[in-house]
Amino acid sequence: MTEHKDDRISIEDLRRQIDQIDQNILKLINQRLMLAQQIGDLKGLNGAPVLDPDREARLMKSLCDANKGPLKTEELRHIFGEIIAVARRVQRPIQIAFLGPEATFTHLAALKHFGHLNEFVPQENIYEIFSQVERGKCHYGVVPVENSIEGAVNHTLDLLFESTVSICGEIYSPISHALLCKNGRPEDIREIFSHPQALAQCRRWLDRHLPDAVITTCESTGYAARMAAERPDAGAIASCEAAQIYGLQVAAWAIEDSSRNTTRFIMIGKDAPAPTANDKTSIMLVTAHRPGALYHALQPIADAGINMVKLESRPTKQQNWSYFFFVELDGHQQDPPVRTAIDQMRSLCLYLKILGSYPKAQG
Repeated sequence: MTEHKDDRISIEDLRRQIDQIDQNILKLINQRLMLAQQIGDLKGLNGAPVLDPDREARLMKSLCDANKGPLKTEELRHIFGEIIAVARRVQRPIQIAFLGPEATFTHLAALKHFGHLNEFVPQENIYEIFSQVERGKCHYGVVPVENSIEGAVNHTLDLLFESTVSICGEIYSPISHALLCKNGRPEDIREIFSHPQALAQCRRWLDRHLPDAVITTCESTGYAARMAAERPDAGAIASCEAAQIYGLQVAAWAIEDSSRNTTRFIMIGKDAPAPTANDKTSIMLVTAHRPGALYHALQPIADAGINMVKLESRPTKQQNWSYFFFVELDGHQQDPPVRTAIDQMRSLCLYLKILGSYPKAQG
């Protein structure tokens, strides 16, 4: 009996210490927000953007380096990511366009990058995301650009070619698909809705488990979940989070054909992030239609010792058998080797457009 009482007193003492620490944390967070508000006022006077990827990346790295545990690195990033998001909000509200409705993988990626405390504006398709940012209706947009299994999202590449916005950042997000339906029984499903990319990433699972189901594509996995919620014989391939939002049950978990399924999203906007010493630069170019033209156009990259991390081709749609090339390089366009290489490439290309330099995705 006495031993139980001692344990109870010990727990109460520890809880009193926790309560005091929580009071100190609250006080310090509010002090931090007041300083952030002053910074926001100064940014407003100078016309500087609220989002500062270089500053945020350096801050997060400093915190991770100083962390001695037991707090895990991913937990630290989540906690301080939300604190930084609140600090942005007190400086100035940020509107972010995403492929809606809620709980699409684009929405989840946007939440991961910006935190939950911003205004997220759903759009019906990728074109509308670009349009909202171009017209200044939203500060930023988040769009998928490639998947580790299915490759490039061609519509995004085409819009980057045509648009005036820049790439300001990138987000890598592991993708796990679930089969959702109203009653949780896959045997009742006669029609399955989802985005073409999601369907392609689950092709083998569908062939094996639901070979007779009618497959219907739609603009996003969020719309697919919304449609499945309206019919007892319909299913959707979407995120588990979509089940909670649309009142569905998970009929099957992790149905993607590869466990390494990852989608890369890019953040588009009108900012020009400063160099961080860990950047990537994206460009688009068109070469003459003659042998060796692409080889010569890319030669300055090799001569400068720059690592080319991506090369993708797409039809220009302006002339048959004419292509533009989507190229990504390690480094920032302000770095002397990158700047020199791009300057040399301009004279070797019919057209060259810098899509943006931005910090590489963290962790």
